[in-house]
Amino acid sequence: MNATAALRAQQRYRDDAVLSATPERLVTMLYDRLMLDIERGEAAQRSGDWTEANTQLQHAQAIVAELTSSLSNDWTGSTGLRALYAFLTQTLISANVGRDPERTRSCHELVAPLRQAWHEAAGTLVGAVSGASAS
Repeated sequence: MNATAALRAQQRYRDDAVLSATPERLVTMLYDRLMLDIERGEAAQRSGDWTEANTQLQHAQAIVAELTSSLSNDWTGSTGLRALYAFLTQTLISANVGRDPERTRSCHELVAPLRQAWHEAAGTLVGAVSGASAS
């Protein structure tokens, strides 16, 4: 298999994973990628690769926008999470424009516990569904 075919197969696998994912799995996938983008953005900033930092931090902003748009107004926690996402977006923008890896690091510190909480919630939901179907 040549490199191009391998890349196409890898992309097809990722596409299939997204298309077949449950809603809770999609949220955890978004958080995983958000963390990766922030980490890559910070690393690029620290090495002075401003083009790569910009690419990573803009992608992180797009993910936050997607997370924001997925919030249900019926959920009581959506107002607080929407405000947190707005703060995160502003901090990502200022970290990018200001070329400030410390601000980018603060985004990482903000997202890490959220990512963990969503993973735990998704795991709890999967466990509850599995337990209910076993009954």
